[in-house]
Amino acid sequence: MARSLKVAVIGAGVAGLAAARELQRESLQVVVFEKSHQLGGTWAYDARVESDLLGVDPNRDVVHSSAYKSLKTNVPRVLMSFTDFKFGEKVYGDPRMYPGHVEVLKFLTDFASHFELTELIRFNTLVTRVEVDDSDITEFVVESNTNGVISVEVFDAVVVCNGHNTQPRLATDIPGIKTWSRKQMHSHNYRVPEPFRDQILNDWIVVVIGSGPSAVDISRDIATVAKEVHMSSRSPLVKVAKSDKFNNMWQHSKIEYISKDGLITFQDGFSIDADIILHCTGYKNHLPFLQTNGIVSVEDKRIGPLYKHVFPPQLAPRLSFVGIPEKTLPIFIIECQSRWIAHALSAKVSLPSKDEMLSEVLKHYEDMKEKGLPEHSTHHIGFQLDYMEWMWAQTGMVIEKNIKDMIEYLIHCLMTVGLDGYMDLFFQKYGI
Repeated sequence: MARSLKVAVIGAGVAGLAAARELQRESLQVVVFEKSHQLGGTWAYDARVESDLLGVDPNRDVVHSSAYKSLKTNVPRVLMSFTDFKFGEKVYGDPRMYPGHVEVLKFLTDFASHFELTELIRFNTLVTRVEVDDSDITEFVVESNTNGVISVEVFDAVVVCNGHNTQPRLATDIPGIKTWSRKQMHSHNYRVPEPFRDQILNDWIVVVIGSGPSAVDISRDIATVAKEVHMSSRSPLVKVAKSDKFNNMWQHSKIEYISKDGLITFQDGFSIDADIILHCTGYKNHLPFLQTNGIVSVEDKRIGPLYKHVFPPQLAPRLSFVGIPEKTLPIFIIECQSRWIAHALSAKVSLPSKDEMLSEVLKHYEDMKEKGLPEHSTHHIGFQLDYMEWMWAQTGMVIEKNIKDMIEYLIHCLMTVGLDGYMDLFFQKYGI
């Protein structure tokens, strides 16, 4: 009888829990390492903020979660379900189509309990090293720290599920931003709007860099208390205008220049004397524990080479990543990736040869260059149904027709009204 592989899963957020469930189903020995005292990853709200509000000090005490108090999903709950554990059928006190982080965490806790995953998790355990064994490339040395106690173990496989919303990515290329004399922070350290409250002697004027869902959410949050909020986007698709929902909020184009004395000038010609710059500019992939002798590299937001954003060809299937794709339907992607990994490790499915996988990755890189796409968009797959359907098909999964119809309509809503109104448009058709 074949020996059951021992698999380390790093992280107990959505990706780690899904991976653990699928690996356990294949009778593999699973250990989940979670540095926090609880599961949930970024959905486990933490009121703490870091001492360095920009997140550049390597010696700061890192807070993992980037959730802010008012955070809610930007994907309807029906599209945040596992195939056999439906979020749409659960109500934990927040019945909205786009529930808050408290509801999501309860759903994940329920999921872990239902599939008996909690006992697989080592809480308060930070993974400090994952290293390919030089003598046998099919084994990995995993070093971890549990409340000061160091452990070193050998695993047959490692699944990296540590998320990608913790290490801030800053807008450092804006002329003058490095010498600006006033306050700056990254959205990773935003929790509540109260620190921006309009005061008699300190009328806060806030400039938010970014135009993604978090930038929109946080700007609206701050607009309830600050004197003015000015959003800046480098996207040519963003309409420069005053907000129709807040009298003290404006959308601008890209920042042209930042003066040391506080004046910020936008490319649309508008200038404002601001008090604080808030970077809602996303995150870098951060894997300080990963040591693969150069086989896998991590540059900004690109982890590579990764076949289908999951397997490094030279180490597949023994090393894998779950949840790397961005701007997509995370739980759908995470579940099918996790099942694919589990089936590959249990030899239920076969992967292409190392050369074939690497060739496809390099072709993807070349296609990006030809289209003028930056490296940091390597893992932006969007709501690509072809990727989802291909991934699901690897293990015989099929997207339900009603779910596929909803995804197609969600894409239509995004294309029609953009980020500012797609949630309302989707709700009009499918709202409860």
